[in-house]
Amino acid sequence: MRPSIPVRGAALAGLIATGALLGACSTGRVPTAEQLGASRGAIDAAQVAGANDASPEMALARDKLAQAESAARAEDNLKARRLAEEAEVDALAARSKAAADKSQKAAAELDASLATLRDEMNRQPRPQ
Repeated sequence: MRPSIPVRGAALAGLIATGALLGACSTGRVPTAEQLGASRGAIDAAQVAGANDASPEMALARDKLAQAESAARAEDNLKARRLAEEAEVDALAARSKAAADKSQKAAAELDASLATLRDEMNRQPRPQ
């Protein structure tokens, strides 16, 4: 006796789901070299955005990237990827902090300009 259509459909769906799960597991990892490149790019972008090289976030990012490169040379790809990911996150934090600092500076300059305009508007007109 042949299995009914719903049973074959359920079995087929189960096989497809298992295949998709296995495929996701095998391709979910970013190759180490690609992650190292992404980390370098994030550090460069943070620097272009005005992140200070002396900031703790940039120092951490550069240090973790150096450790990741060392781990990659030693063929410890898991450690290399993890450190490269951490370096990327630290670089993004440095970039965000630089953007926040720029915004605060711009806001302070705007406040100073508004205060100057208010002072000029409130001056008593000179009698002529």
